[in-house]
Amino acid sequence: MRLAELSRHSGVSTATIKYYLREGLLPPGRQINATTAEYDEEHLGRLRLVRAMIQVGRVPVAKVREVLGHVDDDSLPRSIRLGAALWALPQVPEPDEDDEYVQVAHQEVDKLLDQLGWENAKQLTTISPAYRSLVVAVAAFRRIGYDFGAELLAPYAELMYRTAVLDVDNMETYASEAERIEFAILGAILNEPVLQALHRLAQEEETTRRYGFE
Repeated sequence: MRLAELSRHSGVSTATIKYYLREGLLPPGRQINATTAEYDEEHLGRLRLVRAMIQVGRVPVAKVREVLGHVDDDSLPRSIRLGAALWALPQVPEPDEDDEYVQVAHQEVDKLLDQLGWENAKQLTTISPAYRSLVVAVAAFRRIGYDFGAELLAPYAELMYRTAVLDVDNMETYASEAERIEFAILGAILNEPVLQALHRLAQEEETTRRYGFE
């Protein structure tokens, strides 16, 4: 397809597509002549990914370029490639390691991982943004007087593990490695709001079942 067709199929303006091409977010098309290039379904998929990261995820262009660099690095094993791409996304601020609440939160999260038997996750605690995000959240709960520790976290973690299994199962339905990684990134950006919305709907359903509308 030509540039105009790519724009029509993706819903992205030709000017924006040209910008993405200049910034290296979209690979060049197959050159037909000096002024015309041809694009395919891979370009369309990549364009949708870039658009989701920038417009929905509010990811800065420099970060998008970094994420895509990991997506395209086929020298890395799948788990490292996926992790590097996801870790390149914007994350919560680093926890203050001198904060007493953060120190206790570390202990509770480590206790949780031990309790669940998540040995692989334990090996990544020094570099995993997800681990740090959980520490920050648990510390925030403790700071306002709620003891949201390992025992309370465990049932939620088990539910999230089942969700992760579904994510990876769906990811493996895609043919190419790049498509699988792209799907995982889209999941991080688009699926998390879906899960949050489902969680809140479920809360509404359960509270009204228990207490009615009065």
